[in-house]
Order: sequence, then C-alpha cells, then structure tokens
Amino acid sequence: MRRELGIARCGMACCLCCENITCKGCRKEGFLELSWCKDAQWCENRNCGIEKGLNGCYECKPAECRKGLYAEKLSVRGFAEFARRYGIEELLDCLERNEQAGIVYHREDFTGDYDGFDDLEKLIDFIRTGKR
Repeated sequence: MRRELGIARCGMACCLCCENITCKGCRKEGFLELSWCKDAQWCENRNCGIEKGLNGCYECKPAECRKGLYAEKLSVRGFAEFARRYGIEELLDCLERNEQAGIVYHREDFTGDYDGFDDLEKLIDFIRTGKR
C-alpha cells in the first residue's frame, strides 16, 4: 500500500493501485503529467468537488450522488461514503488491514473484492470488517 497517495477526490483508493509507480494521484500537484488516470481532467466527480471547493466527494453526500463514476461504481461511492462517516485515516487503516489480510482492490480487469456489492451498507461493513 502506498498510503501517501491516499484517496482520490472521487473516492478511488489510489493508495492501493500499483499500476504506475510514478503516479501521484489526482489530488497532488502535477498529477496530469504523472497520473495513471488518463480521464482525470474530464472526471465529473473530481471536477464537481473542485468547483464546490471540496477536498473530495467524501465532504459532500456521496451516498446520494450518481454523477460520473458514482452512476456505475458502488465501490468508489462506498469508499467516499465511508470516509465521510469515519474519516480518511480510518478508511486508510481499514484498507491497509484488508490488503494485509489478502483482500484485493483490483485485478487486471479492474474488478476486485470491493466490487460486486449491490448494497452500500454491506460494502461499508465489508470495508470496516474485511468480512462478507
């Protein structure tokens, strides 16, 4: 886990993505040149947060939002909602513990153990406990 990358503005767990060792994440200065996320400039969630003056979607109402990634990725919305409720540090602590226990953020096809949930509360409980 690269904890220093933290959580993206949208809620993606940059800290768990090891695709690009030079990636700084979308919240860091110079991210467009070094970011793995090629859509960062056009990311509806990222841009909405910037327009509202937020550090991330977790400072808004992610459970209610269906913009951009939130329309299709419950996992991203779940990370943001978890951070809203419990804080970024608690989210990072849980993700780190879960990774050490063998829970996978994403595989080659970008699905992982946090995907496949159809209920936000069950996903949040899984993040918190590491148990389905």
